[in-house]
Amino acid sequence: MARVPDATHLALFDTALGACGIAWNAAGVCGLHLPGADRARTLASLRRRHPRAEEGAPSAPIRAAIEAIGALLDGTPVDLGGIVLDLDGIPEFHRRVYAVARSIPPGRTLSYGEVAQRLGEPHAARAVGQALGANRFAIIVPCHRVLAARGASGGFSAPSGVDTKRRLLEIERARIGDQPGLFDS
Repeated sequence: MARVPDATHLALFDTALGACGIAWNAAGVCGLHLPGADRARTLASLRRRHPRAEEGAPSAPIRAAIEAIGALLDGTPVDLGGIVLDLDGIPEFHRRVYAVARSIPPGRTLSYGEVAQRLGEPHAARAVGQALGANRFAIIVPCHRVLAARGASGGFSAPSGVDTKRRLLEIERARIGDQPGLFDS
């Protein structure tokens, strides 16, 4: 039986990339939106996903999540693994994919195939991509750290798509697999 949803709240917050949107309830973060073209579009996108949500003052855990996300987007290699997510309604396979993605540290990457290998399902690279394409927790579930084979970018469902994915990887001074990072000396 699905749990009865708690009141959902939302807020915008400024980052180095622009205004992000976050939605939460008593169970945890239930959505994160990367910046759209402007604050109004980010808020509209967040409201489409969470139509019953009301703007509200973030609780202490949500304020801490906002600060950590802001620090990561400002170039500090912060681990967002402690942010509690509301995974209600998320299919089990997607949850497993998200857990692997959350284990990838800032500045590192895996391929869709490597994620599938870690799940014990070596032929599930396409399903991994589909799960990450449905990710409603961008940055917290760092789908930008999962690439196509041989370091190709693959897709990214956030505003500005692959350009945003590349920007996030640049901010994190990412390494592609075991290769030196673009910014290593």
